[in-house]
Amino acid sequence: MKILVTGAAGFIGFHTARRLLERGDEVVGLDNLNEYYDVNLKMARLKLLQQEPRFRFVKLDLADAPGMAGFFAREKFARVVHLGAQAGVRYSIDAPHAYVQSNVVGTLNVLEGCRHEGVEHLVYASTSSVYGANTNMPFSEHRIADHPLSLYAATKRSTELMAHNYSSLFKLPTTGLRFFTVYGPWGRPDMALFLFTRNILDGKPIDVFNFGHHKRDFTYVEDIVEGVVRVVDRIAQPSPAWNSQNPDPATSRVPFRLYNIGHNSPVELLRYIEVIEQCLGKKAQKNLLPLQPGDVPDTFADIDDLVRDTGYRPATPIETGVRRFVEWYCDYYKRRP
Repeated sequence: MKILVTGAAGFIGFHTARRLLERGDEVVGLDNLNEYYDVNLKMARLKLLQQEPRFRFVKLDLADAPGMAGFFAREKFARVVHLGAQAGVRYSIDAPHAYVQSNVVGTLNVLEGCRHEGVEHLVYASTSSVYGANTNMPFSEHRIADHPLSLYAATKRSTELMAHNYSSLFKLPTTGLRFFTVYGPWGRPDMALFLFTRNILDGKPIDVFNFGHHKRDFTYVEDIVEGVVRVVDRIAQPSPAWNSQNPDPATSRVPFRLYNIGHNSPVELLRYIEVIEQCLGKKAQKNLLPLQPGDVPDTFADIDDLVRDTGYRPATPIETGVRRFVEWYCDYYKRRP
């Protein structure tokens, strides 16, 4: 198939594009290569993808409506994997407009392209952050998620609602994937694993929020990607059991679906740091701090629907995933643990 992957120079987009190429799809990667983090890292990811003849890269901003419309009209994609976004919970406090432009306006332009050009299935990234103030765990797609604690989460929840609207009005099959704390090789420099590894190697203290006691459903990137690819192949369908008197947020009478993709096994942050220390053979200097605004104390994914519908269950333990990240980091940056 000819598949568009937005955010192809990003962490998850890169891994997803590579996986699709490995199975024989033609992939067009779109990214605006913004400077939210090191562009050289994004270029290094693209360089690897461009070794594959079935990959093409297009530099374009999701928020460029005329550019996106022309792009979709020219390319005629079979399916779209929309992973491009302005990421980061804390940065959304300082730069809210960037999130609305990239995540809301950008997703609208993707939806319009899919609508007008007959895309068979749109799969897009959401986030566990949409669960916000909800403390009923494990987090289930079948419960309401309308109390976000960050603008990042609010924009992602908005994209889910927008997707449902397009599924309803235009019968566009859409599937949203709520990712849970993704980590692994080629990860983002603003994420905890990257920051912790770098600072520990440099002998600098690491900032440990909530005094290290919050838990995250850390999910290895290759597990995320396997879930994404399986969902791409499973075109969203209307649910015959959907009841308007008791509406299920995860399904609909139109071709719309939401899934969690997580490891289904929360780990306390202090334990995560301990694994990093073991892989590096070096102890961290911890700067213990309270929970940050916009952060949630714990995350825990209910993945029963994902397992039932795709036959896939993420299974990489943090001991394996963190070791693979550390090996990549030391090789890429020419560091010795």
